[in-house]
Amino acid sequence: MAEFVKRSASVPADFFACEAAGLQWLSAVDGGVRCVRVLGQDTTSLTLERLSTVAPDRRAAAEFGRRLACTHDAGADAFGAPPDGWTGDGYFGPLQQPLPMSLTGHPRWGVFYARERLAPMAALAAPRLDRSVRDEIDAVIRRCEAGDYDDDDPPARLHGDLWSGNVMWTPDGATLIDPAAHGGHRETDLAMLALFGAPFLDAIRDGYQAQHPLRDGWRDRIGLHQLYPLLAHVVLFGGSYAAQTAAAARGALAIPS
Repeated sequence: MAEFVKRSASVPADFFACEAAGLQWLSAVDGGVRCVRVLGQDTTSLTLERLSTVAPDRRAAAEFGRRLACTHDAGADAFGAPPDGWTGDGYFGPLQQPLPMSLTGHPRWGVFYARERLAPMAALAAPRLDRSVRDEIDAVIRRCEAGDYDDDDPPARLHGDLWSGNVMWTPDGATLIDPAAHGGHRETDLAMLALFGAPFLDAIRDGYQAQHPLRDGWRDRIGLHQLYPLLAHVVLFGGSYAAQTAAAARGALAIPS
């Protein structure tokens, strides 16, 4: 089997072990999305199968959506819970500059999202955001804590960093790479796919909903779920993402209680 090796001597010592645990957790789901196969790892590298890529089409996109719903439906122990067998925290962002990501479980999504995602990332992003934007983000955090966005959906098994660049289109269908895997809300992965555009996104959503229909109003909540990765982009790449972050916060605040 041809191999691909990710290598970095500057990442935390458990970075690649965490990624491997996430890939194995996600790939353990019968009927779920295929993930790149882990062949080995140590503190400075992760050895994976080398993937061959093809152009995506609507059929493959719809099948990806269906399989993603199956992966989500496999569930997690709590919102924010780590992959099975992993006991530390995790990481979010690029190999060159991974950001710490809490893997602390909570019974309610809003509390998890407020305390383990939005508040820590907003603190890092604050120097690059106007006071008015920081105030809007703080208001979203308060509403999360209060349970305004909670529903009865159980924790889903998330990829956690599902932008289009982490979906490889292969002859066997969509294959996931580079997870920030944890238990979360299923709409988070779908919002990530929409953040920078995924090919045939409408077909992905149709395939997903054929397997697991989304709760009414999901379109209105896209910005809420995009707020965390947008804050991360402010931290990593600067204030050019501030306007998009502000729009996401305002969209979240516009959701009725």
